[in-house]
Amino acid sequence: MGILAVGADERVKKVTIGADTLSVQLMDGRTIAVPLAWYPRLANADPEQLARWEIAGAGYGIHWPDLDEDLSTEGLLRGAPAPRTSGR
Repeated sequence: MGILAVGADERVKKVTIGADTLSVQLMDGRTIAVPLAWYPRLANADPEQLARWEIAGAGYGIHWPDLDEDLSTEGLLRGAPAPRTSGR
């Protein structure tokens, strides 16, 4: 008996940013939602900066050129927040 398995496609399809949440829709239909607070550059950005995102890394990443912020779908799927930095 065969099993029909749909291959995972972790490339970015759509990005939505709410008041407290970053949601990334993947090409395979899954949606990843994470707290915006995990990414201080995004959490402190204005709406215009947040709206200017680009798909990067052959579809596996998101880049905000105005903020110099990059996220990968791999990191989002792992639940990896931005690394903490020292208070410089």
